[in-house]
Amino acid sequence: MTRPSTRDIVLRVALFLASVALIVYFLPRSDKDRFIYEVNRPWSYALFTAPFDIPEHLDSVSASHLKDSIDARFEPVFKRDLALEKTIISDYSARLNSTPGLDITPTQRNQIIRAIRTVYENGIVDRDTYAKIADGKLPSVRFVHDNVAISVPTDRFLSAFRAYEHLDSTLRDKDIRGALTATKLSEMLRPNISVDSVTTRNLLSDAYQKALAPVGVVQQGERIIDKGDIVTTRIATILQTYEEMMDERGAGSQITQHHYPIAGQILFVMILLATLYGYMYFFRPGYFDDDRTVIFVVSLTTLFTLFAFAMDAAFSSGVYITPFTMVPILVVVFLDSRTAYFTHLVVVLLCAIVASFPLEFIFMQMVTGVVAIASLKDLSRRSQLIRTAAFIFIAYSLCYVSVEVMQTGSLSKTEPRIFGAFAVNAILISFSYVLMFLLERVFGFTSKVTLVELSDTNNPLLRELSEECPGTFNHSMAVSNLASAAAQRIGANVQMVRTGALYHDIGKIRNPAFFTENQHGVNPHDALDPIQSARIVTGHVRDGLAMADKAKLPQAIKDFISQHHGTGKARYFYTTYCNAHPDEDVDPTPFTYPGPNPQSRETSLLMMADAVEAASRSMKEHTPEAITALVNKIIDGQIAEGLHNESPISFRDVQTVKDVFAQRLRTMYHSRISYPELNKPLTTSKPS
Repeated sequence: MTRPSTRDIVLRVALFLASVALIVYFLPRSDKDRFIYEVNRPWSYALFTAPFDIPEHLDSVSASHLKDSIDARFEPVFKRDLALEKTIISDYSARLNSTPGLDITPTQRNQIIRAIRTVYENGIVDRDTYAKIADGKLPSVRFVHDNVAISVPTDRFLSAFRAYEHLDSTLRDKDIRGALTATKLSEMLRPNISVDSVTTRNLLSDAYQKALAPVGVVQQGERIIDKGDIVTTRIATILQTYEEMMDERGAGSQITQHHYPIAGQILFVMILLATLYGYMYFFRPGYFDDDRTVIFVVSLTTLFTLFAFAMDAAFSSGVYITPFTMVPILVVVFLDSRTAYFTHLVVVLLCAIVASFPLEFIFMQMVTGVVAIASLKDLSRRSQLIRTAAFIFIAYSLCYVSVEVMQTGSLSKTEPRIFGAFAVNAILISFSYVLMFLLERVFGFTSKVTLVELSDTNNPLLRELSEECPGTFNHSMAVSNLASAAAQRIGANVQMVRTGALYHDIGKIRNPAFFTENQHGVNPHDALDPIQSARIVTGHVRDGLAMADKAKLPQAIKDFISQHHGTGKARYFYTTYCNAHPDEDVDPTPFTYPGPNPQSRETSLLMMADAVEAASRSMKEHTPEAITALVNKIIDGQIAEGLHNESPISFRDVQTVKDVFAQRLRTMYHSRISYPELNKPLTTSKPS
């Protein structure tokens, strides 16, 4: 492992401190300490006794039923506006006397006024109140007189519209009805009976207080609940009353000891992030040395933890809705399964701080994390995410059911809303594909899905290669098969090798005729000197990189283009030039590929497979011995030249690669049996 630079140390420390600060700052916390519990679930704290006398009230369900009963029987208080009655009757009487053209007698005028006064004595109410009376919801009301409430039936109350209809039907005289219309009585009728909202509210509150008075008292020092006991509705009501009393007193509660102070939170988060750093440093040094990977892992851990905090604060079942398995899915796609699970574990432990039941939470997330990683270890199709989401939903459900049955001994205690939360969680997993695309662009990673898409031979660049350079295309396909077989055996990235091999020679599209696999009898190198020929041949690397940039290929594929020859030489032209100039100290630079040498096991495999496959085509006989000798000669020559010194490939891997190459080449070039010639002609037998 190379010694880290000052810049690397500063970057990682700054990233570490920023992550700790963000997580601790956004960690959900309330102004008052509260117990965290759920009804019909075990109590997770120590023994709790009453620090003082606590009144015992009805539970919320019983209290709600009692309130509903009081509401159904309660008679609201109404008041009568006598001044309004007198004003309306007086104004209408004056209108009767002043309206010209009325053909009624004084007796008829008095009859009208008496009828209106009778209606008002019975009571006129607003339309909403009358609708309740008509529906039977308000059979009676109360009037308060001299601090005495009098119950009055509402069957004689009318709305203004119904009062006018009543008058119109009662006063049948034609002249009187004409007078009612001419004086526009309907516009003057207004309610004189209205609800006394203040008195009604006070009486209803008194009724609630009397009905909901404490049914008992929990004495100071009395045991309320102990760790592991089931929280019943009665106990939950007592705890709620206790917390309300503590708020009223404005004193600190005994619950403080069950929560992490700020210093503890900082230490907790620092330890977990330090373990993540330690894992990468000791077990994945390549990841720890790569700035991009460190930023990706820490950023994903931090941002997803903050997202989980937000979900927990926004939804009652936020912990179950949050798609925690998205973290290992994203990490396993770009890195590896062990790193994915370790990162997932760190995120889960960070979020366990806010979980109501941390042990159950950790249990479920550990199981679903394994399911997610196992089902997406080789992601190559979008449909696999749907299958994974289904597996995760099943895993969550089974874990939840197991915990409930273990704690309660029955399936009846399971809550359908929790299964709904698991379903939403599974749906959110589908957004992982979108995040993969974004992370590829932001961090420059290459997912297996992208590699599979690029390996499609209908890709424009590969299609152009097959049309312009059919020989090179066939060579690339053979190299791809050869290298991917070796990658499979040594545990390298098979899909990366397969795809990189298909693109490693795309630069030959610029000058296809200058490469032997595309020639048909005419060799343009015959008209060029070795230096010119070498410049064209080695130039296919630069041309390939230019074409890759134009096609926006990932950096991982560009590495195969630039490294498949490393800093080796165009050996044929170099040797030819040296033989032609025996007395000259030949400069190898014009004959050297631009490099760099392979930096990974995958690019080393491609270099070996490329050279071996090309050389095997020029063999006169393909006996097993000759093939083995060729493979050993080429790979040993590359190692002796130092082309693989910068690659992490081991000697054990090299030996395995040799064996795979030799086996594959023997299969490719196996001899076929020769069919014998028939010496005597066939005779057709005649039927007897």
